[in-house]
Amino acid sequence: MEIGSRIREVRELKRIKLNELAHLAGISRVYLSDIERNKKMPLIPTLERICAGLGITLADFFTEEKSELAPELCRLLETAKKLTPEQQEYLQKLLEAMGKE
Repeated sequence: MEIGSRIREVRELKRIKLNELAHLAGISRVYLSDIERNKKMPLIPTLERICAGLGITLADFFTEEKSELAPELCRLLETAKKLTPEQQEYLQKLLEAMGKE
């Protein structure tokens, strides 16, 4: 796994702009761009801040899940994870009803 490519993959999946993530991580946009292009390797503390900006842990970052889902479905899943259990249950029922049509 190339660390920079993985950062870009997660950032794009979460629809976070490069400038926004750089700000959240406390690094320059140029430095983050170099990391994403695998030109520079971040130190662990920097990678931790990048992960925090992405809303994931280091463990999540290194758990490479190869998803066969379309990017749109991945974004839906990311959004659904943020819902309350009651909202998730309602969403499940709604999707089941839509699937029966």
